[in-house]
Amino acid sequence: MERTLTSPIAPARFRRVTHPPVQAEVSYDRSALSRVWAALRANRLAMVCLVLMIIIIAASILAPLSPYDPDLYDLMNKLALPSLAHPFGTDDLGRDYFTRSLYGGRVSLTVGFFSMLVSVALGTVVGTVSGYVGGALDMVLMRLLDIIMSVPTFLLIIIINAYIKPGLPTMIFIIAIFSWMGVARIVRAETMSLKERDFVLAAKNLGTSDFVIIFRHIIPNMSSSIIVAASLSIARAILTESSLSFLGFGVRLPNASWGSMLQNAQSEILYNPLLAVFPGLLILITVLSFNVLGDVLRSALEPRIIK
Repeated sequence: MERTLTSPIAPARFRRVTHPPVQAEVSYDRSALSRVWAALRANRLAMVCLVLMIIIIAASILAPLSPYDPDLYDLMNKLALPSLAHPFGTDDLGRDYFTRSLYGGRVSLTVGFFSMLVSVALGTVVGTVSGYVGGALDMVLMRLLDIIMSVPTFLLIIIINAYIKPGLPTMIFIIAIFSWMGVARIVRAETMSLKERDFVLAAKNLGTSDFVIIFRHIIPNMSSSIIVAASLSIARAILTESSLSFLGFGVRLPNASWGSMLQNAQSEILYNPLLAVFPGLLILITVLSFNVLGDVLRSALEPRIIK
């Protein structure tokens, strides 16, 4: 007699369990602008500096809208205290000090911007060629750069400016030719790293010319470092121009810059110190803002993974 064995335990029933897709916690953000904006929002000081820079630049550009002539004398109203009519008061010749500060900002910012363009262009070309070619050319260029950097450049700027016809283009050129060395060092180091990358080696094996490799592959891939160096170069150029104008080697009267306004305020500083405070504050805010924004750009434009 056959007996059937049955298990006291019922067969288990399996049920498919599904879960919604899980989003990756790490994402790659390829937008440089979004990284810069995120870095600015995370740094309150940088946001304040950005707002102040926008205000100063916009006010300097719109300086011709002021109702006052920056060079018009009004001896009956000289050394007036700040008021609604004259927010910064007047100087020793009765000229509206706020208007002169705006026109002085145009001069200082123009010198800083165009000096930055010349110095960054020169430093990028020299640094890229030196780092890419290497060998004897690199050694000669770097030793020449070391010699130039070992000489007190501010003293040379004063000497050269004393023998050349003064003016805005002269000052831009003189400041630029003595401020490209730092950019060249940064660009050279980046170039020496980039020229060993796979995409550069592949371009060489495909027969691409060195000129195309430098300007199409190497320079665009170190644009973030160049932008940071440019922002810091503007601040140095503005400070150099203000120092030269303060010593009397900058722009000539009746044109005004923040440095020349400080020079003119020396004779009245004991009686009206505000004449030195306003241009000094504008120089401080502008240079500090460019330095802070340069540090933010440096941290934001580095390749990294944003969580």
